[in-house]
Amino acid sequence: MFAVSVACEDADGVLAGVVLDPVRDECFAATRSSAGATLNGVSIHGSTQDELSSAMVATGFTYNAAVRVPQAALVARVIPAVRDIRRCGAAALDLCWTACGRFDAFYERGLNAWDVAAGSLVCARAGLEVRVLPGTEHENDGVIAAPAGLMDALWDLVV
Repeated sequence: MFAVSVACEDADGVLAGVVLDPVRDECFAATRSSAGATLNGVSIHGSTQDELSSAMVATGFTYNAAVRVPQAALVARVIPAVRDIRRCGAAALDLCWTACGRFDAFYERGLNAWDVAAGSLVCARAGLEVRVLPGTEHENDGVIAAPAGLMDALWDLVV
């Protein structure tokens, strides 16, 4: 799983973002001024799931084996509380798949701006809440995206 992810930012944040999945011929897009987000030009909306126990949650893991140890401990804490976990491998696409309802929520730490800028805007414009997930001693900040009804419960699990 891979994508081309491009975002344009100014002092107020991301102005526009596009994530292209060339394998599936899917193009996700949003602008800060748009009313919504799109997939191949068609409006998309995130999940409205509000029960954490029924939520399909996506996440990712760093390439650094030592950092995966605490990430594994975290996912072990999350799994019993949710319907299931998915790990696909490209944060930009994980965010976009959350934006169009394929996943109910997404979280991951250790990301870079290019991993999340476009996908986070797509999520926000698709009606999801997006928050910066604080990094750790060994990881960069990350992101969490979820419907409002799931955000606080998932946040409490992963922070």
